[in-house]
Amino acid sequence: MAYQIGSNDSPRESFGEYKYRIYRDEVLAARHGHDCCSDEHGVDFITGKSETWPVGRMVDLLVGWGGSKPLILSRRAVAYMRKRLA
Repeated sequence: MAYQIGSNDSPRESFGEYKYRIYRDEVLAARHGHDCCSDEHGVDFITGKSETWPVGRMVDLLVGWGGSKPLILSRRAVAYMRKRLA
């Protein structure tokens, strides 16, 4: 299974939450969000379940933000998603 993550394109307030969509095999599986300081984060699954602080800190979940490479899920995040979506 392939996992992709994409930014939510909706406007964000200056100190608002950053929001992302997580896809499994091109189908929306969950939404991820974190506050502007990356202190708080969580995952909302399309099944209605939610979890805060999955795989530790937000920077342990996402890889590539703020650089020229595309945003991806970390290995730990992919393992977490596989387990939760099994």
